Amino acid sequence: MPWRRILLGFVIAVFIISGFFEAKPTAPQTTALYGAEALYAKAAENPKAVSADIEIIANPRADSMLNEDTKKAYKNASDANADSIKMDLGMTKDNELIAFHDTGDRIMSESKAPEELILKEIAATFEQNEHYYFESHLVNGDTKMEEPLIKLLEEYDLLDPKYVSFQSFSKKSLQKLQELAPEIRLTLLYGTDKFDLEDALAADVDVIGVDSGNVTRDIVDKLHQHGKEIHVFFTDERTELVEQQRVIMYGVDGVFTNDIEFTNQVIMQ
Repeated sequence: MPWRRILLGFVIAVFIISGFFEAKPTAPQTTALYGAEALYAKAAENPKAVSADIEIIANPRADSMLNEDTKKAYKNASDANADSIKMDLGMTKDNELIAFHDTGDRIMSESKAPEELILKEIAATFEQNEHYYFESHLVNGDTKMEEPLIKLLEEYDLLDPKYVSFQSFSKKSLQKLQELAPEIRLTLLYGTDKFDLEDALAADVDVIGVDSGNVTRDIVDKLHQHGKEIHVFFTDERTELVEQQRVIMYGVDGVFTNDIEFTNQVIMQ
């Protein structure tokens, strides 16, 4: 029937016209400045003079050589000339203090830890040749490791600001340590996306520890204005090196690093 031919012709015409005028796809835009790199670029526009006194704090896996909290691991960090060596503390079931980094309960399931993890063995090895940055934790919600830690440090003549600093995510733990050793520097840590500037400014501590993702120039400036230092840690290995450069340009006072050599190079630039 003629109307069918007319309709078919109309449909064909529409397809031809729409195909002719169809918007050509544009090539996807690519940019190197996104995420951490964009923040770095912004910081680089107005960098602060990097202090030669910035503290380099070696993580247990610094220089990618350290994959365990062992005496060998800490020896590697010592040889790399870090200013401080972070030691994450745990306890065995028999209340032995150990250098033990994990994300769960601070008590190992074993009643006896391997010798190379025992804090007493590590202290006996390095003695007064290092600065230890101890990270304390609550054990089942209680302050159980603080007194044994202080006694051990006294035993090895290490209870001195020259040799030790304390840090914790727990105010309760830091308060206990402050009661036992008021002369030792304290750092209050804030978890990722849990930083509270007002809380940090009011905290009775010397240093504030912050995830790099929560660090801005304004935060650094305000902490400094209130007489507090800021130490920065990094939780994303993919962006750590870029983020180190950014926060150092903001004028932070210390960085926890997995690559001591790289951090030294950034500071020397």
